[in-house]
Amino acid sequence: MKTLILSTAVLALSAGLAMAQTVRMGTEGAYPPYNFINDAGEIDGFERELGDELCARAELTCEWVKNDWDSIIPNLVSGNYDTIIAGMSITDERDEVIDFTQDYYPPTASAYVAAMEGVDLTGGVIAAQTGTIQASHVAETGATLVEFATPEETVAAVRNGEADAVLADYDYLVPIVEASGGELMFAGDKVPLGGGVGMGLRESDGELKDKFDAAITSMKDDGTLNELLTKWFSADVATY
Repeated sequence: MKTLILSTAVLALSAGLAMAQTVRMGTEGAYPPYNFINDAGEIDGFERELGDELCARAELTCEWVKNDWDSIIPNLVSGNYDTIIAGMSITDERDEVIDFTQDYYPPTASAYVAAMEGVDLTGGVIAAQTGTIQASHVAETGATLVEFATPEETVAAVRNGEADAVLADYDYLVPIVEASGGELMFAGDKVPLGGGVGMGLRESDGELKDKFDAAITSMKDDGTLNELLTKWFSADVATY
């Protein structure tokens, strides 16, 4: 009987340790090439490949969770998942609520895209995704900000004339402009925003943050991160 009890205790402990090694990775699944849902209905993209590699290096098991952007920080804080890996720029405002790893995507520019030349970027109607650094920037420029829940809706607003232009990450917009056949075009200068893209974690999860920081550092050191960046983004993407 004692042997049975001991064996049960050992199994329970082992199961607990296994559960402790499982990390739920929260992402939007709607921001290619950072993250998107592929034809098989699975989360795919740069951050899926990156996240799987980081978990492997940190000896963690990844489970992927899809969550809408507008609730992605509250649902991290409430425990629906353990990390945010969703093209999220590191900002002081966000850092007051959650913690960040070091950046895994260098600080990069945002850009405006319009459907015609000569658009008024400081006095016109500009679309941006809700809760992004781009939306905050537009609000400070004097332009009329129209916010949308998804990045696809911001581009659609330009196509249908609801907005004069959209402001979003340059690397997100490049393939959209290229595929538009001249319907869409970049407008004005690039806009440097944010401090790079990092993983978001609860402020209480310092040990988990350290594991991911170490894994990111190792990928930077051996060149693997640069390989992923050039695989998923434009030829002129910033690298480490």
